[in-house]
Amino acid sequence: MSQRLKLESKALTEIAGQDVVILLSDTLAVPSAAEAFVGADARALLARAASAERFGGKAYTALTLLAPQGSGFERLIAVGLGPEADRGTLDFVKLGGAIAGRIGHGRITDVVLALPEGEIDPRQAADIALGLRLRSYTFDRYKTKTRKPEEAEPRIVTLRLPDPAAAKKAMKVAEALAGGVEIARDLVNEPPNVLYPEEFADRAAKLAKLGVEIEILDEKQLKKIGMRALLGVGQGSRRESRVAIMRWNGAKSGVQPVAFVGKGVTFDTGGISLKPGAGMEDMKGDMAGAACVVGLMHALAARKAKVNAIGIIGLVENMPDGNAQRPGDIVTSLSGQTIEIINTDAEGRLVLADVLWYTQERFKPRFMINLATLTGAILVALAQEHAGLFTNSDELADRLSAAGTATGETVWRMPLGKAYDKMIDSKFADMKNAAGRHGGSITAAQFLQRHVNDTPWAHLDIAGTGMGAKDSEINRSWGPGWGVRLLDRLVAEHYEA
Repeated sequence: MSQRLKLESKALTEIAGQDVVILLSDTLAVPSAAEAFVGADARALLARAASAERFGGKAYTALTLLAPQGSGFERLIAVGLGPEADRGTLDFVKLGGAIAGRIGHGRITDVVLALPEGEIDPRQAADIALGLRLRSYTFDRYKTKTRKPEEAEPRIVTLRLPDPAAAKKAMKVAEALAGGVEIARDLVNEPPNVLYPEEFADRAAKLAKLGVEIEILDEKQLKKIGMRALLGVGQGSRRESRVAIMRWNGAKSGVQPVAFVGKGVTFDTGGISLKPGAGMEDMKGDMAGAACVVGLMHALAARKAKVNAIGIIGLVENMPDGNAQRPGDIVTSLSGQTIEIINTDAEGRLVLADVLWYTQERFKPRFMINLATLTGAILVALAQEHAGLFTNSDELADRLSAAGTATGETVWRMPLGKAYDKMIDSKFADMKNAAGRHGGSITAAQFLQRHVNDTPWAHLDIAGTGMGAKDSEINRSWGPGWGVRLLDRLVAEHYEA
């Protein structure tokens, strides 16, 4: 990961940057807190340029102009807020990303955080800082010749606030959250020859420096426990499978934990049911669910969330060698239920089945949420606009939906039911791991539900949102780190002491 952004907050007492960023509503009135720093000449020039360019202060748009001689800075960048009446729905994280998109490499920039109608509040300032961080992320550690010299220079951004001390706590939360998203992005973007199950577990173990308790289960331990469904997926690979357990104890001892489970298939060939070659390189991202869980645990620990949280990830590589699992095999899962393997490319649900059962039996969590790039069928249904949400809890569904709307990481509830469940009945075992094309994402969720008892549970199918992300104001990365902000918001609003 390459951040190349130095971000700090200071009092609104001086302007020292090459660039000055101000925020304008649709009236184009310069905030009173910024008037003295911008100067009368620059304000007059801004009015003329806005008229010539038809810049109306629409949210997230920007106008850049050379500052008049003697201004003390080189460029003035006006970023739109939209009408004051719409301020309640303005996404300040996205606004921070819009600002970052207008700042050049190697520039020193002052961002005057003042609204035309008055002072900005600490949460809004922190959201802008978060957006700046997220938009500035790049993954270019393996590029050796394409970077332009100026792109190696960091962006130095100072957020100018009337009272930076008041925003200090919110800024720390934003920093923790940004760090978690960046970790998740790094993991998804890494090539599979670098990030295999053992290496993934080692990276998760680095959270110990934040006070997260780490436990790594190797294949010998997994066999002893009885995770035969998970181990079956990885038996064709030279890379051994792992399960990584992360525990953040931020609440009192004895307080029931919340649990997050991630699918971590570090590369998925499909196994014996081999995928087509075209686009198979994208299957390095089949561990985006596990990446989200690691990023989330970082965010919770870094901001010292007052919650007891469990993060568990099943880490395997699905390869087609002579020892690989075959269609027609029958395995016994940790739950004791038997599974007929119809398609070895329906492997993520096998991993999650064992880890979900293990989580509920060992930790007795308040709820479990699993994330997985599980089915192409969810892309057919929802494209890349929403993650599929399947759950046995209306309360969890409502809370996840609200958190998704608040963060922009949106979910769409999909059905579960007996008719779908019947579709995964097997003639030879308790169930089969694939039921054909029709309702593919739903039957996969029904499979998972058979490995969950009465624990409130939600399954997020992130095949459309966890990798191959579209560019946005806050992301230019193939791996977006989707889900970290969603689940952090869920915890913060409903489950902290």
